[in-house]
Amino acid sequence: MLEQIAAQMQARKLPMVSDLRDESDHEHPTRLVLVPRSNRIDVDGLMSHLFATTDLERTYRVNLNVIGIDGRPAVKSLLTILKEWLVFRKETVKRRLEYRLERVERRLHILEGYLAAFLNIDEVIRIIREEEEPKPALMKAFKISDIQAEAILDLKLRNLAKLEEMKIRGEQDELAEERDGLKKTLGSDARLKTLIKRELKAVVEAHGDPRRAPLAQREEAKAFSELELTSADPLTIVLSEKGWIRAAKGHDIDPVALSYKSGDGFRFAARGKSNLPTVVLDSTGRAYTLPTHQLPSARGQGEPLTGRINPPSGATFEGLLTGAEEDRFLLASDAGYGFVVQFGQLQAKNKAGKAVLTLPKGAQVLAPAAISSGAEPLVVVATNEGRMLVFPLAELPELARGKGNKLIGIPSARAAAREEFVAGLCVVTEGDTLQVTSGGHYRNFKWSELEHFRGERGRRGNKLPKGYQRVTRLEVVVD
Repeated sequence: MLEQIAAQMQARKLPMVSDLRDESDHEHPTRLVLVPRSNRIDVDGLMSHLFATTDLERTYRVNLNVIGIDGRPAVKSLLTILKEWLVFRKETVKRRLEYRLERVERRLHILEGYLAAFLNIDEVIRIIREEEEPKPALMKAFKISDIQAEAILDLKLRNLAKLEEMKIRGEQDELAEERDGLKKTLGSDARLKTLIKRELKAVVEAHGDPRRAPLAQREEAKAFSELELTSADPLTIVLSEKGWIRAAKGHDIDPVALSYKSGDGFRFAARGKSNLPTVVLDSTGRAYTLPTHQLPSARGQGEPLTGRINPPSGATFEGLLTGAEEDRFLLASDAGYGFVVQFGQLQAKNKAGKAVLTLPKGAQVLAPAAISSGAEPLVVVATNEGRMLVFPLAELPELARGKGNKLIGIPSARAAAREEFVAGLCVVTEGDTLQVTSGGHYRNFKWSELEHFRGERGRRGNKLPKGYQRVTRLEVVVD
């Protein structure tokens, strides 16, 4: 077991264990000590993994091929075997009691014959001495059965003198009581079961010993997945315009300054950890999940996403996300509809991904906006005509998939003709600074300045200042 655990540590498959010691001695013949890397390690989860992957816990399978009560061999479960054994035991006890009842009744019958012989012992002796066929004579004289007559004749002469009425009647009373008890037990299923239970307890007391392997009920041991065994190293995931992806160590990477193939360039970047999955959103509204720790290094130019997933023909990639299961994002189309979704709802195991965002006619997918954990976040949405609306995020539903609710009022006909559409979208919290980019210049709006654009969800919003109405991007500026 030491070798098995040490092999996992050497293969870096147990990053949560910092040390392994063998402290076995004469007082503790087997004592293995595992030291977790920190007090934040899930000890129960760690032991469950070791139970599943080492000989700390072994599972032995048995094939119970037995002959059942029907006389035929078959593979049976332990429960079936026990049930059949109880049926067999009940039938065996019943047959034993029936046999005993038959013997008791036979003995009572014979005792009745003995009693008749005792009361007429002189006549019995005379018949035996004088008659050539004493049995028929006895049966006729005392009106007894063949069995009773045979029992009397089988007695030795000296035993005839010893027959005493009190002894005979005493044995009759005992046997009659036993007969009544046997009949009651055979006539009652509950009495029969109680007898079987009492006999089994007696066997346990006489021959049983304490159980050597205690029974404990708990969940089945499960090994950690590859993702759970991955260390939580900070990474920056970078996606190019042509759909090439890679991951750089650390969060201080400038993704724009990385080397790209000729004709390609920077498109998206997301900061996360190696043990958290990465989700890519395409132009059809489908989401694809990638294991972050398996992404190629940023030392090269990455790999094409199409080698890892199967997007529809002609689809482009419009979003890059990473985070924990409970992290939330705002998904939207440039037709002005969107909703809040948890990161866990975006994940899919298959290469074809899963449909998440439903697009209205002529609409395109907007880059998802991350939602911070600040109090009362606000949604900021701006159109290509320079209208901007700010409203509480709480007014939007949290869905797993769909079209969502209207964010800003854009006439359907103008959105379908792409005359007016959403040009920028982000989520801000109190104290954030909003940067509105228009062409080659931008303007920063403080939290207090956003009040001018506050309104109800789905309204048209207010016009941005002149010179900033041709919005190309909205983003939160970190001071």
